[in-house]
Amino acid sequence: MKLYQLHAKQALPITKGQAWDFLSNPKNLKEITPDHMGFQILSGADRAMFQGQIIQYIVKPFPGVSTKWVTEITHVREGEYFVDEQRFGPYALWHHKHFIKEIDGGVEMEDLIDYKIPFGILGQLVQPILVKKQLNQIFHYREAKLEELFGKLEGYQNTLHLN
Repeated sequence: MKLYQLHAKQALPITKGQAWDFLSNPKNLKEITPDHMGFQILSGADRAMFQGQIIQYIVKPFPGVSTKWVTEITHVREGEYFVDEQRFGPYALWHHKHFIKEIDGGVEMEDLIDYKIPFGILGQLVQPILVKKQLNQIFHYREAKLEELFGKLEGYQNTLHLN
């Protein structure tokens, strides 16, 4: 099975504390996820983020396809980073690292996602056509939504790379 990676960086003109408060609250995931994904939190978002937290969602990765997605918060360093890993869901592997660091005029948020597609060679064939396209759409939506909520840090070039 091939391992794929998404790497995104975005800067916002807010404090590290503001960024952490928003990004570490699972309830805010719905706000930065496109409506067509049908994202709903089923359980686990009723407390502040902690290591070992299990969060259950319903998500529609593709039109007409609905699935349960269960993630675990496996690492947390307050104000700096957290890691979520899929325990059950649409991927064969999902390991998502979220980093926040101060930069001039605000914060830089960095996402590193390592993922594998199920279904062997068939999964590898649909990865560039469906999965990569969908992740690209989701992260561009998230970038726009965060800028709408918090503003844009002038002079910073946001990046998104999918391998």
